[in-house]
Amino acid sequence: MRIRSKAPLRIGFAGGGTDVPPYPEREGGCVLNATINRYAYGSLTPRDDTQITIESLDFGISVNFDIQEDLPYDGKLDLIRAAIKKLIPPDSRGFDLIVHSEAPPGTGLGSSSTVMVALVGLLKEFANLPLTDYEIADMAYVIERKDLGIKGGLQDQYAATFGGFNFIEFLADRVIVTPLKIHLDVINELNHNFTLVYTGTTRMSANIIEDQVNRFTRGEEETLAGLRQLKEISIEMKNALLRRNLNDFGSLLHEAWIAKKRNSSKITNPHIEEMYETARKAGALGGKISGAGGGGYLMLYCEFEKKHKVAEAMKRMGGTISDFSFSRYGLQTWRIND
Repeated sequence: MRIRSKAPLRIGFAGGGTDVPPYPEREGGCVLNATINRYAYGSLTPRDDTQITIESLDFGISVNFDIQEDLPYDGKLDLIRAAIKKLIPPDSRGFDLIVHSEAPPGTGLGSSSTVMVALVGLLKEFANLPLTDYEIADMAYVIERKDLGIKGGLQDQYAATFGGFNFIEFLADRVIVTPLKIHLDVINELNHNFTLVYTGTTRMSANIIEDQVNRFTRGEEETLAGLRQLKEISIEMKNALLRRNLNDFGSLLHEAWIAKKRNSSKITNPHIEEMYETARKAGALGGKISGAGGGGYLMLYCEFEKKHKVAEAMKRMGGTISDFSFSRYGLQTWRIND
């Protein structure tokens, strides 16, 4: 018997940054995001002894240890070690574990958090734990952000767990996920009009997030105004989607990018700015760097008739066009018999 899992990566339209503590506790955050057909995968094969083997296909690293051993964090697959420590009791039997993500860390698609969600799903199936979607997302957040101290927000874990188009509110004492019933015509048009462009560089999101948090806690007016504006835009974008006003949606995406840059000077750089302005001149209505910023994927929204011109302009600047479509489902786990 083998256990499998997969969880989707996401793109954020607006509100990113308002999900990063301490902002939710103090003012309440909200984001609008959607999952795409890129995934983190996991596979677990139970063993008859107490040995655990872990293989990361992305990093080319394998580790082996006994489940009864204390699991020190040594920089080698600590995300996986932390998940095992949290969910698997020391008297359990061992297993062989393989993980893989279709997007490397630092690309802005929430890859590390999505891997954690896929892991939690895999391990909870192995341990027969009756966790709800909210509990899975919260556990993934706690392991990554609190147990390991990796800086970041909450939206990635909830997006990967629930899947689809979601408006997510982050309050002082709870998270509220509102799935949006986007008409199929709108989803098809979004698939036609969106493009992802890999800028050629990854980034350390923790450095950008730390700078934003420091600015917020110091009460810098520009960062405060940017975060509050992002909340308002995320609500407007949600309404534009539900009302099928996609030109408004594209324009608001541009406004969200302008507001996002107010949070930290590390979010953008001259190369990103040049790519974005070139895309706008070629016909893009709006766009933004996915994730914390600084590199990774630039997502652009343009009318389909101009999409090829935008793509050509991005290629001339060294960008790599990456096709995708929106994914309806969140975390999935299943079992197969050998």
